[in-house]
Amino acid sequence: MTTSISPEFDHPTFRLAVAQFDQAVSHMALDSNLLERLQSPQRAIAVSIPVKMDDGHVKVFRGYRVQHDLSRGPTKGGIRYHPTVTLGEVSALAMWMTWKTALAGLPFGGAKGGVTVNPNLLSADELERLTRRYISEIFHLLGPDKDIPAPDVGTNAQTMAWVMDTYSQLVGFSVRDVVTGKPLSIGGSLGREEATGRGVVEVTIEALRQFQLSVADSTIVIQGFGNVGSHAARILHEEGAKVIAISDRFGGLYNPKGLDIPAIFTERQREKSPLPSFTQFGEPILDEDLLTLPCRVLIPAALAEQITKTNAPKLQCQFVIEGANGPTTLEADAILQDRGIMVIPDILANAGGVIVSYFEWAQDAQRFSWEEAHIHSRLRTIITQAFHRIFQQAVDKKVTMRTAALISGIEEVAKAHQCRGLYP
Repeated sequence: MTTSISPEFDHPTFRLAVAQFDQAVSHMALDSNLLERLQSPQRAIAVSIPVKMDDGHVKVFRGYRVQHDLSRGPTKGGIRYHPTVTLGEVSALAMWMTWKTALAGLPFGGAKGGVTVNPNLLSADELERLTRRYISEIFHLLGPDKDIPAPDVGTNAQTMAWVMDTYSQLVGFSVRDVVTGKPLSIGGSLGREEATGRGVVEVTIEALRQFQLSVADSTIVIQGFGNVGSHAARILHEEGAKVIAISDRFGGLYNPKGLDIPAIFTERQREKSPLPSFTQFGEPILDEDLLTLPCRVLIPAALAEQITKTNAPKLQCQFVIEGANGPTTLEADAILQDRGIMVIPDILANAGGVIVSYFEWAQDAQRFSWEEAHIHSRLRTIITQAFHRIFQQAVDKKVTMRTAALISGIEEVAKAHQCRGLYP
């Protein structure tokens, strides 16, 4: 089965998401009446965002918010600020969020938002005006029982504070649970900033254990040193792993004896310089060379479609743990499977962020804060249980971990649709 894609959603990342969906559905007895409903977003909006720049002129940006499926509860998904953001890309990310929340057993559907902008070129005041106008344009879609944003690429806790304040100003009172990933002072959760990276680590540890391998004896390569990659590197280093290479958008650092991750963190906070400039810790390496280094675990934690049919034959790892969304193309997936390299898919590996976002949303609704140790414990329980459930399903059905994870998520969403029926 090959799904036809509407022109407005046509984008390489959306084509990848739909191809993965088609592949999973080929192993399922899914009601044919649900196919078209699940392969396209339930709601999608594109908005113009006029912003007065610091020099006085008005610049118009393009923004999007997509709600893929609302059958299991309010939608949940990040907001990204990046020059490559399109409706198709955001729609793909929303679809993956639907399967991710269902897989983790969270009472959400999938959503995603974004603005086509390079946030590094805007001042703090311009970013604030951009965020507030964007939220005012999509305000009618948002709400703690409708759609709950979170940080993503190019956004952070401060961005979410502006989101919460803008929404609260428009309704006339403070609404803490309209957004997650906020600062602690306005209802954020302990452990939220590192949650995605911590979830990646928990899944990595479980994958190694499944094959009687120790994290302390493992070499790790991490592409991307943003929120996900940096925290994954830090926690893996604390767990005794040897992190031999890391990278940011400027390039990477490589040290076969292991990088001093805490020292790099300290130096980076002081210098704010690109990673390749820290040659006291390792030798500079190009991003494309980093992906093919010999290691036990490769963690792509940057952007989509980094592992392709071109470099997949050159990978020298045993495990690929997807910290980013959609970092492996469909062709590369097949190559890695043939080569016996296990891929732990994004909708499982990077689910830690949305799991702890759920905890934050629940804490705000209850007006009660949880201790950080409890949050870490609950995250570990949910994500490791999901790993073992998916691993067993992959073995039983003789499919890849990605296909097993997608089957699990799609089945849960299909059950919700079948229970609710069709209105009117």
